Amino acid sequence: MLPVEKLESLAARYAELEERLYQPEVLADAKRYTGLTKERAELSEIVDAYRRYRDVSRRLADDRAALGDPELRAMVEEEIPELERQLAELEAALHVLLLPKDPNDERNTILEIRGGTGGEEAALFAADLFRMYSRYAETQRWRIEIMSTSEAAAGGIKEMIALVTGDHVYSRLRFEGGVHRVQRVPATESQGRIHTSTATVAVMPEADDVDVQVRDEDLEISIAASGGPGGQGVNTTNSAVQLHHKPSGIIVKCQDERSQIKNKAKAMKILRSRLLEREQQAQDDAISAERRTMVGSGDRAEKIRTYNFPQNRVTDHRIQLTLHKLDQVMEGDLEELITALRSHHQAELRDAS
Repeated sequence: MLPVEKLESLAARYAELEERLYQPEVLADAKRYTGLTKERAELSEIVDAYRRYRDVSRRLADDRAALGDPELRAMVEEEIPELERQLAELEAALHVLLLPKDPNDERNTILEIRGGTGGEEAALFAADLFRMYSRYAETQRWRIEIMSTSEAAAGGIKEMIALVTGDHVYSRLRFEGGVHRVQRVPATESQGRIHTSTATVAVMPEADDVDVQVRDEDLEISIAASGGPGGQGVNTTNSAVQLHHKPSGIIVKCQDERSQIKNKAKAMKILRSRLLEREQQAQDDAISAERRTMVGSGDRAEKIRTYNFPQNRVTDHRIQLTLHKLDQVMEGDLEELITALRSHHQAELRDAS
C-alpha cells in the first residue's frame, strides 16, 4: 500500500513552494530563492508521479463504475486492463521515489567507453555505445562534453571520455558500468558469420574540488604534442597533458583541446572523479561484501548486457530482462532498461532496510 498521507503532504508542500517562489520577498532574496527552487526540484518527480497516479486511479474508478452501463460496457472493458497496468507501474515507481536517495544521484557524470575484445569491431561497437548514450542524453536534455577521445580505424573509438551534465544524470546512468557484449555480423564479414565483441563502460560521479584533494607533490605532469588526424592544427602545439597521480598510480591524458590549460583542467576533472570512485568503492567494500552483489556494483569484469543484432534483442543479465527492440535501444530508447535497473536496485535497498 502506498503511504497516501505522506504523498499528500509532499504534494501540499510542492504547491506551497510554487506559490512562495513568486512572492516579492522571496524573489528579492537570492539565497532563499535558490534554496526553495532546489527543494521544489527535488519534489517535482515524486509529485508529478503522484498526480498521474491519482489521475489514473480516478479514471479507473470511473470506468469500473460504468461497467453497469450497457452502452459504455464494451469501451470501458477495453480500457480497464491498460489503466490497471499504468496504475501498477506508477505505484511501483512511487515506492522507489519514496526511498532515501543516494547522495551522488544529483551529480553530473564522467562516462568512459573503451573498445574491449574484438579488435576493429569492438572499437565500432564502442562508438555505437557512445552514440546510443548521446541520443539518450538528448531525450533527457542533458549536455555531453567530450573530455578525451582516441579514435580507431573505420570510425570506431579506442576510448571516449565525456562529461554528462544535467538533472539526475548519475542516478540514471549509474548502472551502465560494466562489460557490454555485442553479437552481430561485421560489415567486413563475407561469410555472414556472427562475431562477438565487447566494450567496457565506466560511470563515475563528477567529483568537486572539496570531495578529493590532490596535492601538487603527488602529481607528475607531462606535456607533449597532441596526436590526431594528420595536418590538423592541434598537432602543431605542445598541448597534450598527461597526469600521473603517484599515490594511486592513475594516469590520465587529455589532448582534445588546443589549449594546454584546458587539457590540464579536463584531466584534473577526470582524475578527481576516478579517485572519488575508488574512495567510494573502498567504503562500500568496508561496509558490506553483500552490497557488491546488488545491481550497480559497477564491476567492470562483469558481462552486464548483451546486444544481439540478428535477433534484434538486448538482454541485461543482472536482472534477466530481455527486450526485442534493440534497434530502438541503439537509437537511445533506454528508459525501460534504466527504469527496470533502478527499480530492482531500490527494491534490494528496501528489502535490506
